[in-house]
Amino acid sequence: MIGRLVVCPTPIGNLEDVTLRVLSALRDADLVACEDTRRTRVLLDRYGVKAKTVSYHEHNEAARSSELVARMQAGETVALVSDAGMPLVSDPGFLLVQACVAAGIGVEVLPGPSAALAALVVSGLPATTWRFAGFLPRKRGELESLFRATTETLVAFESPRRVGAAMAALAAVDPERPVAVCRELTKVHEEVVRGSAGALAERYASEEPRGEVVVVIGAAPEGEADLAPALDALARLVEAGARARPAAGVVAELTGTSANALYRGLMER
Repeated sequence: MIGRLVVCPTPIGNLEDVTLRVLSALRDADLVACEDTRRTRVLLDRYGVKAKTVSYHEHNEAARSSELVARMQAGETVALVSDAGMPLVSDPGFLLVQACVAAGIGVEVLPGPSAALAALVVSGLPATTWRFAGFLPRKRGELESLFRATTETLVAFESPRRVGAAMAALAAVDPERPVAVCRELTKVHEEVVRGSAGALAERYASEEPRGEVVVVIGAAPEGEADLAPALDALARLVEAGARARPAAGVVAELTGTSANALYRGLMER
């Protein structure tokens, strides 16, 4: 009989957050594919799981996927884990799931810990509609465009070294935008700092947070987000050599937005 792939989320900090179903799947698997076998072994040893492990990370994902698919076609069950949280969510695993689907191999996903969901809930910001952006872009212009275009609560991972720059970019767009910076979730030094973009930009300008960081950002005020696509188009025209004021008029006519608002937004970038 053909085997299957079981996607297993692992704790994002506190090892007690692993589920009974995940432990059962890890015990029953013929092989556990791990982002880092050493980190996964800490979890396995904690619960007496004697599973055989193999590395599966961004540098060997393509080659290893073919190998694992062949093993599943031969009848083996493979459990996929990342270092923390749900595999595939800003972690390796997409190529393997895609290959299994193409080969007609069953894929089972178990529920479990997620830093993005934990941060969204603890942020105190609306969770009815939200967007996960993975890691925030590094370029200032791309950051500002993302923040202007956000029409729902935005959840993203960020390097602790770039939190200050991200908050400064958000403050430049809207200093009153509500934000929660969630650090070391579920761990001993868990911290959630809530406040306006302006206040957090000032705080993190001189204080670099430590550990894993998830930022949760409120939606742009109504009207501001609608301007973002037109403003991006205007910026591209100006970068190509167009004069700002006439180009703003053309974009405004095509998009039904305000030429003055577009020009003002361009000058504030």
